[in-house]
Amino acid sequence: MRYSSFVCFVSLLLVTSCTAPKTADSPTASPNPTPEEARRTLTFPPAPPTAPLSVSPTSPVDPNTSAIVQKYLSQISAQGYPQTVQGIWMQSGNTLLAQNQGTIPLSAASLTKVATSLAALQTFGIDHRFETVIGTNGMIKDGVLNGDLILQGNGNPLFVWEEAIAVANALSQLGIKKVTGNLIVSGRFFMNFNPELNASGELFKQALNASTWTGEVAEQYATLPAGTPKPQIAIAGSVKVATNPSIAQTLIRHLSLPLPELLKKMNRYSNNAMAEMVALAVGGAKVVALKSAQAAGVPQQEVILVNGSGLSPENRISPRAVCAMFLAIEQYLKPSQMTVGDIFAIVGEDAGILDQRKLPKGLVTKSGSLNEVSALAGALPTSQKGVVWFVVMNGGGANLEGFRAGQESLVNTFANQWGAVSAVPAQLAANRDRASLKSLIEKAN
Repeated sequence: MRYSSFVCFVSLLLVTSCTAPKTADSPTASPNPTPEEARRTLTFPPAPPTAPLSVSPTSPVDPNTSAIVQKYLSQISAQGYPQTVQGIWMQSGNTLLAQNQGTIPLSAASLTKVATSLAALQTFGIDHRFETVIGTNGMIKDGVLNGDLILQGNGNPLFVWEEAIAVANALSQLGIKKVTGNLIVSGRFFMNFNPELNASGELFKQALNASTWTGEVAEQYATLPAGTPKPQIAIAGSVKVATNPSIAQTLIRHLSLPLPELLKKMNRYSNNAMAEMVALAVGGAKVVALKSAQAAGVPQQEVILVNGSGLSPENRISPRAVCAMFLAIEQYLKPSQMTVGDIFAIVGEDAGILDQRKLPKGLVTKSGSLNEVSALAGALPTSQKGVVWFVVMNGGGANLEGFRAGQESLVNTFANQWGAVSAVPAQLAANRDRASLKSLIEKAN
């Protein structure tokens, strides 16, 4: 069967919370990998790095940088938060600038998403798009689909109202106005970040028929380009969940945004639901920990995860490991003319949860907050020292606002000392050629 492709222009409804073609050498990833299968589908690196991505923790530190960090730690300690639960790692090139508890796994909060991003990239590659297949076991005649409409999900973490409306309009273009059977959903299908298959199916069924839309759907429809049709596909039956439904005829294939664009949206808004879905696609939290530690070239005991989002104090990563993960992502993206700015928020350019933070423009960063934990990590561009990779992890008590203010003060101190940059350097700038990438629909001829 041949397919023709057209682009679906969508805006994105995101839930925030706490703070592809494969290469010839890449193994094929299973749609629903078991942990053991996921271990066998490493695409980067096939073996641990030949040299550490982060410098040795026993390397001499820069005395001036270390003095500023020690003053910062002393101030936190004086407030009653022990230095033993404060993590610091700063390096520029092969120079270790400062560190505290650098190799000790500390509560990571949403810095977990750095590990999830790295594991997803090495598992699927930058060209990967999550595919959702819509087919039938019946036939279309005179606007009526005599049979069931079948949806097979494959883990798209960003299938929202706008995507569903685009799919519905594509089905309408095939001449479908009514379905005599049921809507059958299977696989890993998440609609509007809902992890329940049946509930996601009900949402998709609602999207198919504008006469059933709630105010929420209408509000999202209003963000679509003027003149976007309102689908009117009525399903006579109900939503049914099936394990392996038989699809006699594929009608359309919906392809998500490419993986890097999905990860950037996940990280900009620290979307926990998306992170859990991506981690599930990789093989689960333990596989994310395994792959990210291997790719970063750090001991496995420095990366301990129970989920892919950071919504547990049991998620622990060492400051050194977080830094090495950023460097591994940079290394992975570089051959494709991409940078960490394609995966994480760039302060001053990207809207998201960092909008209210007082951080230097051009900083590429990921933050994390959970109960008594606050963290900030990423890349600081400077005129004197180039790009400085940094990780700050705070804990020990309920002091989120205080921790955040301290992080901002520390990073700004170094930006002022080493010279702020007037523009984001090429090493960190996002690839503008990717800005036009959208989700796709392949429609059967």
